Amino acid sequence: MSSPGVHGPPTGGNVRIARQEQRVSLAPDLLAAVAATLEEWQAAGKIGRLWARDPTLWTDGDEARWLGWLDVVPRQLEQAPALAGLASELGREGFTDALLLGMGGSSLGPEVLERTFGRVPGRPRLHVLDSTDPAQVRSFESRVDLARTLVVVSSKSGSTLEPNILKAYFWERVSRVVKPENAGAHFVAITDPDSQLHREAAGQGFRRIFFGEPGIGGRYSVLSAFGMVPAAILGVDVARLLAGAEEMAAACAPSETVERNPGVVLGAVLGTLGRAGLNKVTIVASPPVVALGAWLEQLLAESTGKSGRGLVPVDREPLGGPDVYGSDRLFVYVRHTCGVDGTQDEAVEALRQAGRPVVEIAVDDAYDLGREFFRWEIATAVAGSILGIHPFDQPDVEASKVATRELTDAYERTGSLPLETPLLEEDSLALFADASYAASGLGMAAGGDATLARCLRAHLAGLTPGDYFAVLAYIEMNEAHESELKQLRRIVRDTRRVATCVGFGPRFLHSTGQVYKGGPDTGVFLQVTCDDPVDLPVPGRSYTFGVVKAAQARGDFAVLVERGRRALRVHLKGDATEGLRALTRVVATAAA
Repeated sequence: MSSPGVHGPPTGGNVRIARQEQRVSLAPDLLAAVAATLEEWQAAGKIGRLWARDPTLWTDGDEARWLGWLDVVPRQLEQAPALAGLASELGREGFTDALLLGMGGSSLGPEVLERTFGRVPGRPRLHVLDSTDPAQVRSFESRVDLARTLVVVSSKSGSTLEPNILKAYFWERVSRVVKPENAGAHFVAITDPDSQLHREAAGQGFRRIFFGEPGIGGRYSVLSAFGMVPAAILGVDVARLLAGAEEMAAACAPSETVERNPGVVLGAVLGTLGRAGLNKVTIVASPPVVALGAWLEQLLAESTGKSGRGLVPVDREPLGGPDVYGSDRLFVYVRHTCGVDGTQDEAVEALRQAGRPVVEIAVDDAYDLGREFFRWEIATAVAGSILGIHPFDQPDVEASKVATRELTDAYERTGSLPLETPLLEEDSLALFADASYAASGLGMAAGGDATLARCLRAHLAGLTPGDYFAVLAYIEMNEAHESELKQLRRIVRDTRRVATCVGFGPRFLHSTGQVYKGGPDTGVFLQVTCDDPVDLPVPGRSYTFGVVKAAQARGDFAVLVERGRRALRVHLKGDATEGLRALTRVVATAAA
């Protein structure tokens, strides 16, 4: 079957699929495999089955209850006038900032909207805080005048640890500024009906409580209240954004043939190539839409990374020439037609000419995000079917939460976390590893002559074709740290020819953490932790934000070890930025 949206390299001009430009370039064998998948979807009426919420399309489990996102757009369009009214109300009352507290699906969509649209004149600046790192919490607090700030507490379940302790912290801080009896007017909640947060917000007199839909999972919720309320506060024209999503929903409907269905074609490429081992979905995005990658990371990783299968998203990795990449890559280029980066264009074209699989999606402006959100949700559901997994659950995310809870509970009983002993220490760096991996993976015998560089060299030597390297950084997410980690990634990618990922903790636990623990056992992990010279209390608890972050890092590491993953941890003593630079130097030595 010939698909007008799928081409073999190097031929094939821009082809519009159902009103949205999507160009797919594949080698002949992959082209044939995707075409066969599309034929099978057409013959078996699978698009109709998807829209009919047929769970047998996946694992015949509870998938049907999680497909409310398919028809959420019309319901949200009905709410658009009320949301516009909220935005005007905040402007009249002089609110200059809005601080959203959330994790995963509650924070990543709003972050994409804020970073893509920027500040809208006459509307509050939106800040999205999804960290327990004390330095990051302090940094966000310092950016706003709490007397003129709206705090948006966003949590689907209403019981998630991070937004709950952030809410407690900022409730206390706002109460000091505007008096306790006035604090509620500075808070808005977004949550599912009858959640713990719903009850607390009602009791504390929050200005508004917006409800999500129980039939929509967090990572699919951006077109529901979890994305549209922050969008309205930011000053986005919600009706226009949703109109784009509605257009894409129509293009992905059963009335369209599979080869003209942009979401199904994309999902067929993702699933078919993923099943063939090309499962490192490498996201390249033009500068105006670069933030979309973080949302895609969660959608792809948390939806597909389970039962030993899954797509590993690779976001913001520095671009290189075709020769630095392994054969396990699928490149997705989200190209902003009015914000083109010539260097990206040249690099992607070189990849295409070298026969690398490339999907190129054109967007024209920020409002095209509505279309992209829906396109990718359909594509992920399709890819999940092809991979044979349940794309709407996240069984391995809970494991880290349980491990963290055990540690924080122990802290509240004893006043301390369990003592740890590093394998070795060098200047500002301390190395930790599970004893069995230290002996087998690193070759560290008792009394052996080990150095940090030798241990890291042994760790990196375990990388083989098809593996990936992930840095799990429990440090403040800022430009300096991102820049240093980009350099570290480049070193490993260029010397080992493997995909590289970075996740800032604890936010990645609600995103890529699922595929790291439940997906293919092809990851080599380097966890990075740091001292917290200035900590912050959690009101009503004996532990602090720094203790919570430490417990999350330890819990995360324990689950990786439990799952048999290859993992090391390096702790940065003293200044985190200087420690990260020292670590990059050691990695460069180890990789040479």
